Amino acid sequence: MKHDWIINKSDLVLITGANGFVGSKVFEFLIEYGFTRLRCLVRSNRNLSELHRMADSSKAEVEFFQGNLLSRDDCMHAAEGVSIIYHLAAGVEKSFPGCFLNSAVATRNLLDAAIKEQTLKRFVNISSIAVYSNEKIPRGGLLDESCEVDTKFVERHEPYTYGKAKQDEIVLEYAQKHNLPYVIVRPSVVFGPGKPKITDRIGINTFGIFLQIGPNNRIPFTYVDNCAEAIVLAGLRKGVEGEVFNIFDDDLPKGREFLRMYKRKVRRFLSIPIPYRAWFFFCYLWEKYSKWSEGQLPPVFNRKACSVYWKGNRYSNRKAKELLGWLPRVPMKEGMERFFVYMRDMEAKKH
Repeated sequence: MKHDWIINKSDLVLITGANGFVGSKVFEFLIEYGFTRLRCLVRSNRNLSELHRMADSSKAEVEFFQGNLLSRDDCMHAAEGVSIIYHLAAGVEKSFPGCFLNSAVATRNLLDAAIKEQTLKRFVNISSIAVYSNEKIPRGGLLDESCEVDTKFVERHEPYTYGKAKQDEIVLEYAQKHNLPYVIVRPSVVFGPGKPKITDRIGINTFGIFLQIGPNNRIPFTYVDNCAEAIVLAGLRKGVEGEVFNIFDDDLPKGREFLRMYKRKVRRFLSIPIPYRAWFFFCYLWEKYSKWSEGQLPPVFNRKACSVYWKGNRYSNRKAKELLGWLPRVPMKEGMERFFVYMRDMEAKKH
């Protein structure tokens, strides 16, 4: 509701990574909510046609700024006069230095520019639920905002998640040192049209056959529209400064249920169900061989990552519902149906 928002609709809002999978939907919701001054920081001019179309069909004044967050000058320009920053840009490189540079260093540059702006009322940092450690959580235990953040990303062999965790650390540092008004949003597995992939939390296709790992696990999904609206509300709602929100949809499907529907509605392929404990033991053997080979075989399959992705936890979206007033607009069944239609169309284009 309008009186719950920290800014007016005419205040300037910055979206980094606005032409990304989630960023474009954040842009769409801000337009829908009636915000009239938007600045979109993009690294390249690709995928801008739909954003231009939405901007042209609205009354919003939209600035598309092609820049690089590693450039302090670009950050100063991007942050000038803004009231809210939605920071969705992140490093997606497959190396630790690359992700540190394009997530952590880029975020620090943006924050240095942001804290100089007297107009800034909130910085919304987009993280990931993958930053949590579930080492101390039993199978079937609840993973929520109170859980510990992992510190062993090198052992997990996960540059992207390492970059996200470092990004969070920097935001907390600036909140302490510079009184930065912030909210951290940690989406779960974001899915929907535009992202043509079955999440690894269901299984992997590394060995030429699909291995369905932990088939009875609930998959922590959030449909892209639902996720984007939660992010928008995290920037607007009063009284949530310094909070962390995990974003999960309702009615999360089990991996085997999702895969069964996918095969029926998109395409059929061979898959083998692998119990979690069997895969955990395989990861143990892989680590042993990696150590024996002195790293010639990288430990890409390891017990730390296995636990995070396939141990099988319960998930709660209660905090986001209560404090943000968020409800998933798109029910899980409808979201999956939209995704299956999209994937079926993608498969048809291959032939």
